Amino acid sequence: MNAFFSANLMLAYTAYFIGTASPGPSNLAIMSIAAQHGRRSALAFALGVISGSMFWATVAALGVAAALVAWSNLLVALKVFGGLYLLWLAFKSGRNAWRSPAASAQKAAGEFTLKQLYARGALLHLTNPKAVLVWVSIIALSAHGAGSPSAQGALISGCLVIGCTVFGGYALVFSTAAARRGYARARRAMEGCLAVVFGIAGIKLLVTR
Repeated sequence: MNAFFSANLMLAYTAYFIGTASPGPSNLAIMSIAAQHGRRSALAFALGVISGSMFWATVAALGVAAALVAWSNLLVALKVFGGLYLLWLAFKSGRNAWRSPAASAQKAAGEFTLKQLYARGALLHLTNPKAVLVWVSIIALSAHGAGSPSAQGALISGCLVIGCTVFGGYALVFSTAAARRGYARARRAMEGCLAVVFGIAGIKLLVTR
């Protein structure tokens, strides 16, 4: 692996870190689940998000993502499905914001199994067409020397470590006792913000070309 490719690899790592660490639907969902359902539930959801990201990473590394981008009809279908899914999440968060604390606590208890939370996290990322474009860009950033399996392995494995650190970190930090007490005090505001973020993201997916 030459020095030029190593620099490009670090640039790709930086781009992926910024993308994963920046506030967005996935991170806000992890925060909410961690504060409401606890550490195990948040880690299960985060693992689903990471799995979705690594799926698109593999697809992009194999060159399939570029074909998906070129085939606009499939990308449009993904945009529509992803936008509707985000709007459904916005509706659920908005409904939770209006519930009384007692009703919310009763609903939260055992609402989702760990497998269901994992599936929700994976679906959130798999239905995001921006994830396809982001991974195409990341692969392009490390394009020099990235054709070898070892180089692609270094890129994907490095991003996997970053994703686990970032998403897992959110799950661990926001499942602490202090964070959960803070969430209990500001539950309605946080669920309302989550509904707004999901709603805006869903509408943007549906209307943006």
